[in-house]
Amino acid sequence: MHTALLIIDIQNDYFPGGTMELVGADAASRQAKLLLDAWRANNLPVFHVQHIAPQPDATFFRPNTVGAQIHENMVPIAGETLITKATPNSFHDTSLLESLRAAHITHLVVVGMMTHMCVDSTVRAASDLGFVCQVVHDACATRDLTFGVHTVPAATVQATFMAALNGTFCSMALTAQVLDDLPTPSIT
Repeated sequence: MHTALLIIDIQNDYFPGGTMELVGADAASRQAKLLLDAWRANNLPVFHVQHIAPQPDATFFRPNTVGAQIHENMVPIAGETLITKATPNSFHDTSLLESLRAAHITHLVVVGMMTHMCVDSTVRAASDLGFVCQVVHDACATRDLTFGVHTVPAATVQATFMAALNGTFCSMALTAQVLDDLPTPSIT
């Protein structure tokens, strides 16, 4: 079993002061940072995904903006793969699949933002492609959604999307659980 940490779109626009602020972004990024630090300490593979909006009228993740930059908690270091995407699904029109296969990755521990969009799309695609996924739900964040006159609070959005993914497309865990079960590097 070869397990990688997949970090999806933990970018400045999702944090306070950004153009698409999420509920709980700071708390989620702190949990993701604990995992990233543990992965680095154990020399395990890390894959970062960064969304760059190609549309000229985009309201967030615009090219060459501070908002599109990866948050300071999660900046990639040498040896970590950075994938740039333009759609919610991190596999669509990117080199993610080829990069994971080249590294012989079979299992993904997933953290990131927005739960209801990019995390959901990527986890479903990863499962369809044969990866065993575990989503660390306290290291993910989302926002309130509206539909007509209805506003769905972020906590309900988060719980609903995690419940829909759990069991069929992935398993769920808390950061502390993943750290307790941290895979050790395999000897090759």
